[in-house]
Amino acid sequence: MRSTGSHRSHGKIGADAAVGPIQRSSGLAEEVYDAIFSQLMALRIAPGSRITVDNLVRELNVSQTPIREALGRLEGEGLVVKTHLVGYSAAPQITRRRFDELYELRLLLEPDATRRTAHRIDADGLAALRGTAGVMMQPDAADERARYSTFARQDAVFHDTILAIAGNELIRETLAHQHTHFHIFRLMFHTRVTEEALDEHDAILAAFENRDEQAAEQAMRRHIERSRDRLLPAFD
Repeated sequence: MRSTGSHRSHGKIGADAAVGPIQRSSGLAEEVYDAIFSQLMALRIAPGSRITVDNLVRELNVSQTPIREALGRLEGEGLVVKTHLVGYSAAPQITRRRFDELYELRLLLEPDATRRTAHRIDADGLAALRGTAGVMMQPDAADERARYSTFARQDAVFHDTILAIAGNELIRETLAHQHTHFHIFRLMFHTRVTEEALDEHDAILAAFENRDEQAAEQAMRRHIERSRDRLLPAFD
């Protein structure tokens, strides 16, 4: 188990921190996307609420072009909805039924895929997974909102990489199409969602390092079940 430092608070993260203007750079479009993505994940933009382009222009101090580009990308990821003659809004929160179905699907597919990954994984694959896990561990005391959104994105990469190594592209595409990680992380902006997952990722990595197929399958199953249990209170 990883020791907890001062940055690992288990209280609720303040989601109302001020968002400063975006600094202009060659990566402006990516910065704008990151800023809006972070607000969606941290529930600063509430599920179902309107997203006004002009408000984002003033808030981020950029033109409409990168904002519309970012919103189009977020629409493709299922986090933003564009309605004719109405405009953009944050996607509604997933329902309890959809939540249960997503986790049932994951439990059917991911543990077995993880077992196959333990059999197939090589040094490069293991290094890629360690790198993704390392990004998730990095503290960002200045902006917990940004850290949370980074964790959500890297968690998706971590699981997708495992599925890629497992070798079944249909299973990988099926799960990717659900944008599961973005939707489940948006249910609850809380340190527990990320902090406990780190140790569960460690257990999966340890099984891969040992090429232990059974341990890998069990570790992934526990991780998914515990993730489900962590997020269930969002429906209370």
